[in-house]
Amino acid sequence: MKPSHQTMTHLYEHLGKVFYSIAAIDKTIRKEEIDKLKQIIKTEWLPLEKSFNEFGDDTAYEIEIVFDWLVSNEWELEQVIPDFKIFRAEHPHLFTPEINTLILKTANTIASSFSGKNKLEHVLISQLSMILLQ
Repeated sequence: MKPSHQTMTHLYEHLGKVFYSIAAIDKTIRKEEIDKLKQIIKTEWLPLEKSFNEFGDDTAYEIEIVFDWLVSNEWELEQVIPDFKIFRAEHPHLFTPEINTLILKTANTIASSFSGKNKLEHVLISQLSMILLQ
């Protein structure tokens, strides 16, 4: 059964928050991190799945929309991973090996985009990996 439009929107909203957390964990979001996220959304997330919002835009753009909103509003990070873990448990069918691989690839790309990964990024990506492998 194909997931609903609302479920896919929620998935992408959670991913926008997760990717924001990766970029913001060191208290500074750099242009390189934003550029890498936008590039990987365009080249990898958009071709992956074909759901569209009410404006006719690919729903995967929700990742970028949420990320940009969080950057503008300096979102708190504490609840992002616990909320993502709950969403993952409620919707295990969404987390195919292909999706899990792309989530980790995106997280690693963001973390590596500016002078390599730091310790906090490594820890966060490890937590993310453990959630995805459940």
